[in-house]
Amino acid sequence: MIKKKNWLFWLILAGGVFLRFYKLADYMEFLGDQGRDVLIVRRFLTKGDLMFIGPQTSVGNMYLGPWYYYLIAPALLLANFNPLGPAVLVALFGIATIWLSWKVGREWFGERIALLAALLTAASPVLVYYSIFSWNPNIMPFFALLSMWLLWRIWEKGEYRKMPLLAFSLAMVLNSHYLGLLLFPVVGLFLLLTWYKSRQNPSFPSFSIHYSLFSILIFLALMSPLLLFDLKHNFANFHAFRHFFTVRQTTVNLKFYKGFLRLPEIFNQLYAQILVRKDFWQPAYLVFPVILLLLWRERKNRVVWLLAAWLLVGLLGLSNYKQHIYAHYYGFLYPVAIVLLAAALSRLKLVALPIVGFLVYLMVINWHGWQPPGRQLERARSVARFIEEKSRGEKFALALLAERNYADSYRYFLVLDKAPLVNLHQEIPSQLFVICEPWGKVDCNPIGNPLWEIAAFGWAEIDRQWELEGVKVFKLVHSAR
Repeated sequence: MIKKKNWLFWLILAGGVFLRFYKLADYMEFLGDQGRDVLIVRRFLTKGDLMFIGPQTSVGNMYLGPWYYYLIAPALLLANFNPLGPAVLVALFGIATIWLSWKVGREWFGERIALLAALLTAASPVLVYYSIFSWNPNIMPFFALLSMWLLWRIWEKGEYRKMPLLAFSLAMVLNSHYLGLLLFPVVGLFLLLTWYKSRQNPSFPSFSIHYSLFSILIFLALMSPLLLFDLKHNFANFHAFRHFFTVRQTTVNLKFYKGFLRLPEIFNQLYAQILVRKDFWQPAYLVFPVILLLLWRERKNRVVWLLAAWLLVGLLGLSNYKQHIYAHYYGFLYPVAIVLLAAALSRLKLVALPIVGFLVYLMVINWHGWQPPGRQLERARSVARFIEEKSRGEKFALALLAERNYADSYRYFLVLDKAPLVNLHQEIPSQLFVICEPWGKVDCNPIGNPLWEIAAFGWAEIDRQWELEGVKVFKLVHSAR
């Protein structure tokens, strides 16, 4: 039952629901990554093919664990294999993150800060956007916050029975993105402090070896599919990790002290994304002294130690990454940044309300819903069915010319409709359909293009071409050369 005294929170939650579910099918991303995921999950659901690895990382050629796939499988099945199902599930995780921000904020700082944290989480344009489509990094804010709350309960109250749940939550963080590894130094430090506290304080519950071992077993069991994959594939993932940290010096700077110089830049990007969903926003620098003042004034509050460690380790870790830091890389830091901002704003007394109002205004005007929808799901479905019609029931292959995409979003609907689509690795058909998404610097001429599908098809000529849904479609046939 909804308690009347929490009416303001439920109003905030309702706003968060609206921002995330507004025309979800039209605004959700459905590109190559999403098509790949549902292709894999559909194969699991229809053929029982177990998944031992998850998506491949964009840098380092490493594979995540498979549990995101298993997580979205029931949603895809309940939606009758409509990709909207997993997107709805991720949106629900976004709603759950609002609720968890409120619950955790109440325990750590009280009702006022909890409401502010929930409001900022509900309205943040970056958190809203990454809640409207299915993608493994999008669940990270929820599980990162859950992990740190469980760690707090263990450290502060000795609730060791929560350690298995902490192990599960951390495994889900790693299955979301490997940047979740930056939570592990914080977890290790505070578990060590918990052990020390239990030894020094007779009134504190003795550290539980039983729960510790059980938690380790749970974590290892959840990560074991990756180990089984490595055992079968000559430790490919392990070697990719080793190569990433020991050879790829253009990617990671192992001299961590140099990262301090980039801290202002990383801090600015973190809050610029939260407030206006941009990589840089000059006023975001103003948040820095406010957060520092909060940490100093609340230094006797033990939860501030945990939050400060969480934020500092995360920022230092990201500051040693040499390439561009995308918005989803901050997924494990968004919750702590928002809770600290809410706590800092609440300390501003009389000016807090107008500042909060202005920040929420900034967030709302940067909401994706003000822009025309991309209708990526409907476009992929329409183009796939158009190609199926033009193939006239004969075997064909598929290729995509795009700046940052690949063909699996279109391929999914062709597979779903059981079209005569063939794998060029196994068979060369008499026709190749080439889709071109003419956005960015894309050459839509398929003849002589070095894309491997076109090259594998062999000498070809354009038989027909069409334009629909904003893309170009070419039908290639073998030339007489």
